[in-house]
Amino acid sequence: MFTATGDDTAGRPHLGIVVAMTRDGIIGDQGGLPWDLPADRRLFRLLTEGNTVIMGRRTFESLPAALTNRHNIVISRGTGQLPGAAVCRSFLEGVALGWRLGRPIFVIGGTDIYRKALPIADTLHISWVTGKFSGDRRFPPFDLTAWVPVSTTDYPGFRHVIYRRAAQPLPGQSPYGNSP
Repeated sequence: MFTATGDDTAGRPHLGIVVAMTRDGIIGDQGGLPWDLPADRRLFRLLTEGNTVIMGRRTFESLPAALTNRHNIVISRGTGQLPGAAVCRSFLEGVALGWRLGRPIFVIGGTDIYRKALPIADTLHISWVTGKFSGDRRFPPFDLTAWVPVSTTDYPGFRHVIYRRAAQPLPGQSPYGNSP
């Protein structure tokens, strides 16, 4: 099993966000991706295989089937079952299930699920797609300065950057360290 970042300091499994997007935040168009990047698909598979993926119902329905060799958790307000996936009614219920499984968790979309994951994720795996693409789905706005790049790799058509959440000062502690 490939674990990109290990466990966080609270003893819970890693919770990362995986996304391919343009610099202006485009992540999808009409239920699919507006680009074809085989190297990004291979990277996605390498990162998520053997682990847990959390996604929204529309993201799940955009796939040909549940992702193999992964524990698929789908967030849906509906009560129906989805083949090859555990269905949870809320994002936090899905995260709790993922943590109980004890494997790294990767949030893979869509926009609303990403928005809910941003405050608790410890890692971002962003494939910055080169070029201009139009689309009807965007990654939610976020403060990239709250994240520190720890790895950058160039591929044909995109640059993959892994970010870790920047350390936050403790209450009452100066954000500038021990200086007065």
